[in-house]
Amino acid sequence: MNYTESIEKLIEKLVRLPGIGRRSAERIVNYILGASRDEVRGLLQAVAQVKESVRFCSLCNNLSEQELCRICSDPRRKKDIICVVEKPTDVNAVEKAGNFHGVYHVLLGSISPLEGRGPSDLKIDGLMERIRENNVQEVIIATDADTEGETTALYLTKLIKPLGIKLMRLGIGIPMGSNLEYADATTLSRALEARQPI
Repeated sequence: MNYTESIEKLIEKLVRLPGIGRRSAERIVNYILGASRDEVRGLLQAVAQVKESVRFCSLCNNLSEQELCRICSDPRRKKDIICVVEKPTDVNAVEKAGNFHGVYHVLLGSISPLEGRGPSDLKIDGLMERIRENNVQEVIIATDADTEGETTALYLTKLIKPLGIKLMRLGIGIPMGSNLEYADATTLSRALEARQPI
């Protein structure tokens, strides 16, 4: 189909988004063309506001609009149990399970030698500092069940195990090779309940 230059440019930008193919991008463009100017303006403002106001929590690296995220600033959370995840979306996935009441540490990635990402590229130093300074009793490693996630889990185990604190790995329920953010709440709930010592 022959689109105008500006439509084609917008489609190209949308296709770069995860999960958006050309057909989905075309549908989004058609929606935008049919929407009112106020609706489109509101969408643009929402995108700009997210980009300007969202940052990483200074303690756990979760997404936040304040210095501390809502979980780190919640006095009801158990600060002596840390669940270590790869991405902020993994925090949301575990929270949906509804049975974890500790806090999180987001590594902002995983160890992947093939992609040139090593331990120094992750937020591991902050995790180790929290463990040493905050009387942490238990660390749950909830990295993805793929090669990179397992490599990261093994590296963290070598660092944390000598500290003598309870070290756990998510148990049954998360299939090998899958991403945590795509697991349903029941599967994650079972995996948390069946966490195992490392």
